[in-house]
Amino acid sequence: FAEGEEERVLRAMQIIVDEKLARPILIGRPAVIEQRIARYGLRITPGVDCIIVDTDHDERYRDFWQEYHKLMARKGISEQMARLEMRRRTTLIGAMLVNNGDADGMICGTISTTHRHLHFIDQVIGKKQGARVYAAMNALVLPGRQIFLVDTHVNVDPTPEQLAEITIMAAEEVRRFGIEPKVALLSHSNFGTSNAPSAQKMRDVLEILRERAPDLQVDGEMHGDVALDANLRREVLPDSTLEGDANLLILPNIDAANIAYSLLKTAAGNNVTIGPMLLGAARPVHVLTPSATVRAIVNMTALVVADAGAAFPSSRTT
Repeated sequence: FAEGEEERVLRAMQIIVDEKLARPILIGRPAVIEQRIARYGLRITPGVDCIIVDTDHDERYRDFWQEYHKLMARKGISEQMARLEMRRRTTLIGAMLVNNGDADGMICGTISTTHRHLHFIDQVIGKKQGARVYAAMNALVLPGRQIFLVDTHVNVDPTPEQLAEITIMAAEEVRRFGIEPKVALLSHSNFGTSNAPSAQKMRDVLEILRERAPDLQVDGEMHGDVALDANLRREVLPDSTLEGDANLLILPNIDAANIAYSLLKTAAGNNVTIGPMLLGAARPVHVLTPSATVRAIVNMTALVVADAGAAFPSSRTT
């Protein structure tokens, strides 16, 4: 970690312990972690409040690298590489802990890129049953409303079929927040005003969703203001199948999604976010970003705990 990143993680751990959200597992060198805890004036006691998995000396190391090698032996990972990766890749170690039941969930991503972390998650944990794609969804707490956006970090230019699957997964996640999803498929085109490939893509997504999720409230392709303002939408298209203001925004590519999310977060959301939430994984794992705040890490920990509790009612550790 860079110093600012490790401080945010450790301060988040203090809140998690104080609020009894979970018993955290930290992966790293114990002496360094303890030194940093003391430097920041924290009250975490390793071995009591949290567990430290030592990247240099752990009795499970041999079992982990051998299991990883079995998973990847015919996919470009030699024994030597498996040994090396299991020493230096903390996300890989975390994924093995989750996969073997030593942890109930995982949060990573406060350093490096989403795809570097997702690489190891996909190798070890993989996709949930029936899923063919991963995606990232972010939630924004805005004045008077909550907005969810996909796909902000994973798929560069998803196909209509991928976007339809992502939309269905995102809608399921939104319902877990106790919110009924109202889905807008966004575009520079407004209900057929353009035949550009990206506009046609969103029209194709709508047709797929109408077939696969007929009960889902969804419409598009449409402008962002039309999505967020039901009165304006009624003026543009009185017979729209979407009722009320949209709360789940589906963007045509990663550029549009990431830019829209970043602008809304900064200009209107006071940087209060939940996410990125990883959709499509077989276990409760999420890949954050280097800009994740202490509160964002705590929020995502609470989400992982809820996910783990729903999937494994006896779970106690994350």
